Amino acid sequence: MEPAGPARVERRLAAVLAADVAGYSRLIEAAEEATLARLKMLRAEIIDPRIAGHKGRIVKTTGDGLLVEFASVVDALRCAAEVQAAMVESNAPLPPNRRIEFRIGINVGDIVVEDGDIFGDGVNVAARLEVLAEPGGICVSARVHEDAAGRLDLAFEDMGEQALKNIGRPVRAYRVRTTLTHPVAAAPGSPLSRIAEDADRQRREAGEGSPPLLTLPNKPSIAVLPFANMSGDPEQEYFADGMVEEIVTALSRIRWLFVIARNSSFTYRGQSVDVKQIGRELGVRYVLEGSVRQAGGRVRITAQLIDAINGAHLWADRFDGSLEDVFDLQDKVALSIAGVIEPTLQAAEIRYLTERPTNDLTAYDFYLQARATAASYEREHLAQALDLLQQAIDREPRYGLALAVAATYRVDLENYDWADSREEAENRRAALDLAREALSAAADDPGVLGRAAMVLGRFGEDIDAALALIDRALVLNPSFAYAWYWSGWLRLFAGQADLAIQHFETSMRLNPRSQRGFHLAGIGFAHFLNHRFDDALPVLRVSLEEVPAFTPAYRTLAACYAHMGRLDEARSILKRLVALTPVIVPTTNPFRHPEHVELFLSGLRLAAGEEI
Repeated sequence: MEPAGPARVERRLAAVLAADVAGYSRLIEAAEEATLARLKMLRAEIIDPRIAGHKGRIVKTTGDGLLVEFASVVDALRCAAEVQAAMVESNAPLPPNRRIEFRIGINVGDIVVEDGDIFGDGVNVAARLEVLAEPGGICVSARVHEDAAGRLDLAFEDMGEQALKNIGRPVRAYRVRTTLTHPVAAAPGSPLSRIAEDADRQRREAGEGSPPLLTLPNKPSIAVLPFANMSGDPEQEYFADGMVEEIVTALSRIRWLFVIARNSSFTYRGQSVDVKQIGRELGVRYVLEGSVRQAGGRVRITAQLIDAINGAHLWADRFDGSLEDVFDLQDKVALSIAGVIEPTLQAAEIRYLTERPTNDLTAYDFYLQARATAASYEREHLAQALDLLQQAIDREPRYGLALAVAATYRVDLENYDWADSREEAENRRAALDLAREALSAAADDPGVLGRAAMVLGRFGEDIDAALALIDRALVLNPSFAYAWYWSGWLRLFAGQADLAIQHFETSMRLNPRSQRGFHLAGIGFAHFLNHRFDDALPVLRVSLEEVPAFTPAYRTLAACYAHMGRLDEARSILKRLVALTPVIVPTTNPFRHPEHVELFLSGLRLAAGEEI
């Protein structure tokens, strides 16, 4: 009998995904059982279902990683992006030292298959690319980039040719980014808001360097810092702030720009902070700073644009005009900035210019004062702001933005239970009337559309009409952080809880240093509506630390505890609620799905000691 020849080696072309947990040893040392339990949960709830859903095969696992084979590059990349986006959501409520973040590398190449395992150059390159990936990020080879570009809502950042360990040739690598036109909030692995700052501070304290806190988006990005008030009158601070808000709004309407919300950039007021640090903390490429002087009916705006990567000054200019020309001055500033960032752009292509909000400068001044007065969100200040807005509307009845802002302030009166029960119906009617008048006056203004949508959705009008309005606002102004926030609540009202979470996260990325308690309350509510009570609890608790007067969060947290059978804790939360308002069960409910209404109300009744 002749001896058998060598066994036939099975080869095939495959997309290989390699993943591991960043900082696994540190996590195990700090809390071994908790880390292993959470990894098991993540595998069961996030990772394995997505691998199966995209037709992947788990080849093998180690304590801190896994190797997966896919027949399709598109399936491999889509799976990786979904896993990383889900991990951002899962990690959001956790302190930095407890977060589990995966690094993922993907390659396409020839593999050798033996007894179910895979070997070869295609596998080795994927494993080395995974080492290059940031925690929470994805790194791919040029072949993956070539096969997948344009087929997914992903962007690729060229990292150049890389010398990989034990790989004899240089390999061109690409970092994967998600685009902000997609509902997922930020690029995979981008830490959210202050969680990122905490993580970065801990890294610096541990001597691990200081990487960027937020990933740059896949388009030009800018933050506008508060302009210095050079008028010599502190009372004119609101006017300078108003100039900046208008410039931010104008820039936001340029769809190829990613513009940080005013609330975040204004956290640097009065601070001496290096522009490069601001760029890292806000996740932007460009920073605009300047000053405003108003005197004798004249206005002067000075501005300079700085590259936050290297600190280079790219442009500076001065704009002078009469007070009556103030809107033209704001537009000139925005247009000049756009021309510097993208020189090939023609002025005619910029469609952010809309009809003037008002030709009455006194009405405009009342509007600016109202916004500054209401910023503290105290009951008496909100009432004063409504009075100022009414004065603006009396002078200019078709001042769309003033009408819309007044409508949303009336929603706030109900959200905080500040409207007397005898006044609730009248307050709602007034809010709805103001919203409809605003739409009639300025139907193409994103600020008006977004605010009107929120009012109509909150007070029980046609939810589909409200969703259409908010979608229109986001098309007109994709960098409108508050519109993404309002959209989150409207998706909740409509029963689209998971989409609501994505929109809240997008808002936080556009406004990374602003107060996030309301966003977290919405995310907690979304988990609650989907019966994910264990996920809802920590998010709601954190939200109440940041906005301790937001009564809807107390009600949701109490209902959540009650449905979990933790009645003592539910009643403790109700005691805290009653200290703020006598209203335990609100008289109206914005949720459109009967099962969501019943879930919420039955939890409140159970927490209050009533039969379900």
